[in-house]
Amino acid sequence: MLEFSDARQQLLDAASPLDSESIRLADAAGRVLAESVFASAPLPAFDYSAMDGYALRAADVNGGPPWELPVAGECRAGDTPPPLGPGQALRIFTGAMLPPGADAVVIQEDVIREGNVIRSESPVEPGKHVRYAGEDLAAGALGLKSGTRLGPFQLGLAAALDRARISVSKRPRVIIVPTGNELRAPGSPARRGSVPESNGLALTALSSQAGAHAELAARVGDDQAVATTSFRELFRNCDLLVTVGGVSVGDHDVVRPALAAAGARLEFWKVAIKPGKPLTFGRAGGTLILGLPGNPVSAQITFALFGVPLLRAMQGDERPLPVPSAVVLANSVSQKPGRMGIYRAQLKGRNAWVHENQASGSSVSLAHADALVFVPKDAEDCPAGTELEALRLAEL
Repeated sequence: MLEFSDARQQLLDAASPLDSESIRLADAAGRVLAESVFASAPLPAFDYSAMDGYALRAADVNGGPPWELPVAGECRAGDTPPPLGPGQALRIFTGAMLPPGADAVVIQEDVIREGNVIRSESPVEPGKHVRYAGEDLAAGALGLKSGTRLGPFQLGLAAALDRARISVSKRPRVIIVPTGNELRAPGSPARRGSVPESNGLALTALSSQAGAHAELAARVGDDQAVATTSFRELFRNCDLLVTVGGVSVGDHDVVRPALAAAGARLEFWKVAIKPGKPLTFGRAGGTLILGLPGNPVSAQITFALFGVPLLRAMQGDERPLPVPSAVVLANSVSQKPGRMGIYRAQLKGRNAWVHENQASGSSVSLAHADALVFVPKDAEDCPAGTELEALRLAEL
């Protein structure tokens, strides 16, 4: 069995960033930059006032307070200000361009205005309440690095850099194939021994959340010949094929032999984790393949921990892996050593309450969890108070 970190690194090493495409900045939320974005002009582009107040020359009030100056006019954001004459002040508003000749702003709260004259007891230094051109970025400086995933604040910076379009990696095409004779569509007529297929929607949502185009394919039954034909056709239509179920060694687990018969080269099929041991990874030509176990918790957790980082890496994301947090167990955990345990838990601050029901078929405990707690493979008993690593599900 491969160790968790080794298996995940093998997936990331196999991921080649997809081609790029130019899209509108307004459509780029969640996408990954395929180019670095540089400042074509200084940011800010000009010296401006950081506050509402009065622009002046600090030297004109150099004698110290009290002082007074006549007000020669005003400048609003978006206006072109007139030059400032010696011994004058100009009413100015936040974001307005600093007038030629001014080198400071005194805020309106620090002055008394009577008619067209302002008086103050406050000293003024050059540069006070002024933001200078290029203070954030000089012309030609790097604003956003290739491989950055564009969230709201990165989009804001790209807009401030005057970009209307941007080059991003194409979305990976993902096809998810549930397997098993027992499955039926949710809401369809039940038959004896059947179960609603619940993994497909969860995995499709995780794929979309990771920036992929996800498609849920028709169920494939436990017939190796039929599965082989289906997989061979699907290889041609996606960048990542995800199969669910049938990857273990049972008499009716036909997925691995069907993948091989369809032309896939399988690179590993066991990982030292619980749940999720029967995890398969391979490739068929340019298509990557991830074979998940069928139990809902096993399938959804392994895809969250392996499939989501893989999809991010396929987009050139420089940070494909989520960052774990340190938590403290609020209740004890015991396990059989040999595989890293992945436990569903709820967080209250730094305290992690591990769910009592850790069965790999319990969708309820996963739906009610907000974190996964990792127990090292050699640990047997972890009492309350043990510090461990955890992954917040909201940060996938």
